[in-house]
Amino acid sequence: MRRNAILVLEDGRTFRGEAFGSVGEAFGEAVFTTGMTGYQETLTDPSYHRQVVVQTAPHIGNTGVNGEDDESSRIWVAGYVVRDPARAASNWRATGELEDRLAAEGVVGICGIDTRALTRHLRERGAMRVGVSSVDDDAAALRRRVLGSPRMLGADLSAEVTTKAPYTVAAQGGHRLTVAALDFGIKRNVARRLAARGVTTHVLPATSTVDDVYAVDPDAVFFSPGPGDPATADHAVALARAVLDRRTPLFGICFGSQILGRALGFQTYKLGYGHRGINQPVLDKATGKVEVTSHNHGFAVRAPLDEPVGTPFGAVEVSHVCLNDSVVEGLRCLEVPAFTVQYHPEAAAGPHDADYLFDRFMELAHA
Repeated sequence: MRRNAILVLEDGRTFRGEAFGSVGEAFGEAVFTTGMTGYQETLTDPSYHRQVVVQTAPHIGNTGVNGEDDESSRIWVAGYVVRDPARAASNWRATGELEDRLAAEGVVGICGIDTRALTRHLRERGAMRVGVSSVDDDAAALRRRVLGSPRMLGADLSAEVTTKAPYTVAAQGGHRLTVAALDFGIKRNVARRLAARGVTTHVLPATSTVDDVYAVDPDAVFFSPGPGDPATADHAVALARAVLDRRTPLFGICFGSQILGRALGFQTYKLGYGHRGINQPVLDKATGKVEVTSHNHGFAVRAPLDEPVGTPFGAVEVSHVCLNDSVVEGLRCLEVPAFTVQYHPEAAAGPHDADYLFDRFMELAHA
């Protein structure tokens, strides 16, 4: 028998269901993701730190969990919301049940609610703070605690998810290049995609200095994805400017894209409800190709879509655009060796349409 559970949004909208995972309370920003699969990668993605994730796919847990698909060392979501949890996992790679994993890591969730109605509410009203509780069914009291919880706007979270000490991921099939990767919430598949191309990756803490970066003698620098508001990332922005000053090839993904955008002089802003899922259409303006891509971002860069803009580092153009809402999804510097994308070419989880961007990074580093 499951315990009763309750979900209360900061605007007072309330959903009642049953406990899923750990029993207790959780608070965070309520966001929805449209992926039909890849829930294990979602749960272990550091970019979801301090977010309560709503799965729009109704059946979650069907393939269980395994020891291979984690994108970090732990589950990072603040809470988890599903409609119909699987009764039992059925997959040849499964080593356990999803709910057991959630309970073991203290992740409070709720199931048995109308996730379609909740998603529509968030889409219409915007992402907002939320509380999930399986220990207190007083909606008014839970809402008061929600209103006292921190907002995502203005949240500086990189230091909470970054590696505590540098580590190295070796190249596969022979060393070709060395990359210094700044960890603002990096996923494991980034280093895997680089290693497959002969790259030795030195993963460095978010607090690293310019001297720390160049101590590994990098051929190129990578700025990783991560959680939080890029407007708080002043140290990372200064570091990006130092790399641009030295003309070292630079590639940024997601949070890393927002950091580079700020370093170039653009502003960032919070999206109404963000892009999260593995089915987002993006136009590569250089080729005219439309890619189906993996997204997880609640902030974006504000830049003109149709023409290059002058910056302290020369002209910069928008390279990729989301076809759903015309949000900037990539930047390309025309006079220094740097580019970014706002989405996830490492595809964990997600389609592999954008995997070529790692080849583009290698070409830039070899130029």
